[in-house]
Amino acid sequence: MSIVLRLRPPGDKRIQGPGGKMGSRGLGLVLACCLLLTFACGPVLGRVPPGQQEQQEQEGTREPPLDPAERTEEKHEKYNPKQGEEPTASRCFRCCDPGTPVYQAIPVPQINITILKGEKGDRGDRGLQGKYGKPGSVGARGHVGPKGQKGSMGAPGDRCKNHYAAFSVGRKKPLHSNDYYQTVIFDTEFVNLYSHFNMFTGKFYCYVPGIYFFSLNVHTWNQKETYLHIMKNGEEVVILYAQVSDRSIMQSQSLMLELQEQDEVWVRLFKGERENAIFSDEFDTYITFSGYLVKHAAEP
Repeated sequence: MSIVLRLRPPGDKRIQGPGGKMGSRGLGLVLACCLLLTFACGPVLGRVPPGQQEQQEQEGTREPPLDPAERTEEKHEKYNPKQGEEPTASRCFRCCDPGTPVYQAIPVPQINITILKGEKGDRGDRGLQGKYGKPGSVGARGHVGPKGQKGSMGAPGDRCKNHYAAFSVGRKKPLHSNDYYQTVIFDTEFVNLYSHFNMFTGKFYCYVPGIYFFSLNVHTWNQKETYLHIMKNGEEVVILYAQVSDRSIMQSQSLMLELQEQDEVWVRLFKGERENAIFSDEFDTYITFSGYLVKHAAEP
């Protein structure tokens, strides 16, 4: 349907009323023409090209935007097909086709890691030792193990060691007191086992600790006093004493002492506060001093 509008020149007065003005009849004709144009041209003007119409339909059905997590999951599902499904083949699009995607769907290449595995490397150096941990609690006592086999006979041991110590000495010269104490020196040696009695100092030195027995015998002098001590490490242990008498007699003293190693035992004559002496001569031995070990200290 086509409508042709003819416009009259300005001098044409057929549609003008008296006085040159448009009459009511002419105005009605103009309105009628406008309505006809509206109904005739409306469908034509409202028509949308096919490509643009599809794009509008796609925009109308477009889903609301996704958040980043959902978008990442959607990409993962798009480019990583599920197990048992084959990836969709990529389609070709022309740049002039409507609805061309912004980027083409390219499948992610799958790499076989076992092919890229290299050879086994050399063993590394041993690391430093770590700190010791705290000691654990004591465990329960284990079961008694089986009885072992009888061992072989051992080597023979040393012989039982017996300890001995003994001495016996005498003096053949008389001795008188003076202003100081005197150690009685003996000049005759009867028994001196291992030389534990020193003849030069007149003292017995203990090298075997234990219990000892000692004995002292002297001959008194007429009209003189006899006054001696048996000494141990500088201390007076026992005394041998005889009063003044008209005749001389034999006098003795004995005792037992427990000695430690390096202890010393000897006989001392008292100093000359009063006349004091012991008798002897070159023909007979009147003065003797003896001692021996009774029991070793290690014995039970």
